[in-house]
Amino acid sequence: MSSVAEHRRAVPTDSEAILNALPNPVLLVAPDGRIVDANIAAESFFEISTQFLRRQSLKELVPFGSPLLALIDQVRSSGSPVNEYKVDLGTPRIGGDRQVDLHVAPLTERPGHIVVMLQERTIADKMDRQLTHRSAARSVIALAAMLAHEIKNPLSGIRGAAQLLERDANPADLELTRLICDEADRIVGLVDRMEMFADRRPIAREPINIHQVLDHVRRIAEHGFARGHRFVELYDPSLPPVFGNRDLLVQVFLNLVKNAAEAVPAEGGVIQLSTRFQHGVRLALPGSADKVHLPLLVSVQDNGPGVPEDLQRHLFDPFVTTKPGGKGLGLALVAKIVGEHGGVIEFATEPRRTSFSVRLPMARATVP
Repeated sequence: MSSVAEHRRAVPTDSEAILNALPNPVLLVAPDGRIVDANIAAESFFEISTQFLRRQSLKELVPFGSPLLALIDQVRSSGSPVNEYKVDLGTPRIGGDRQVDLHVAPLTERPGHIVVMLQERTIADKMDRQLTHRSAARSVIALAAMLAHEIKNPLSGIRGAAQLLERDANPADLELTRLICDEADRIVGLVDRMEMFADRRPIAREPINIHQVLDHVRRIAEHGFARGHRFVELYDPSLPPVFGNRDLLVQVFLNLVKNAAEAVPAEGGVIQLSTRFQHGVRLALPGSADKVHLPLLVSVQDNGPGVPEDLQRHLFDPFVTTKPGGKGLGLALVAKIVGEHGGVIEFATEPRRTSFSVRLPMARATVP
């Protein structure tokens, strides 16, 4: 008899299977505040197993004085569901700035019990911001085309005239003509970089081993701009191939690693490269009913001081930079390339931990 009961407990009911299939964390809270049940997504969010969650009081998991606790009391007294948006449930254990939308409702079949569903805003915000990043990239495309036509030709004439003047110039004037040539070359180089935004041709894509791309980027960095910094690699060895362009992906992660290398301290700088597979992330393509599955998550994290708050909302816009002498085109180009792959790029930042995360589609042949 006991073996039959154990078997029944081991096989989830239909309701349990449905609950665990949901991508959003769901909790069932008893009248005394104890967690009665939770789904798999809640395990992932709180980084605690369901078995351990069932022994916890909700107030032990959320920040002190969290609005969630007041919402539960409100729902319990009114008997009506309540929604609350942009609530921070971040704690030192699960990380800061974990903004969620809360959906709290009474479970009428069990008086006093409350169902809480969390929806992390980061995913929704990524979709909205990605459209903003693409819009910014499109504005640069138009600007780049104009600059290429209106600036490069006159600069060529200016440089040619300076070279002619060099022939009869005295030593004192040679310095000035050389300055004119150098500055003309610098501006042409900047326009050349911007012309990369104006390339509207579809990119050639194929199955790519993203770990080979990251390994190539790491070796370049270790022998150049990131010499002396420590690299940490946390890879999922079972990750399927990315559907992408190898050279462009190298450019994306070379830019991100270079930014990380410039942000970390000269002593004790750490750059972490990580990959993992995540279910449940889809991005709607503009102008299409199709949605791209984005299960491949690739992150570049550093232990630098973080991104200044006043730049965070505009970090992927062109000409936004904190580097002395920087052009502010690197991350705008990264956003353009990721967008061309149908992917999403986002970042999270706090002192000593800034992470840029790229979500990419896997090669179609690997889709089950």
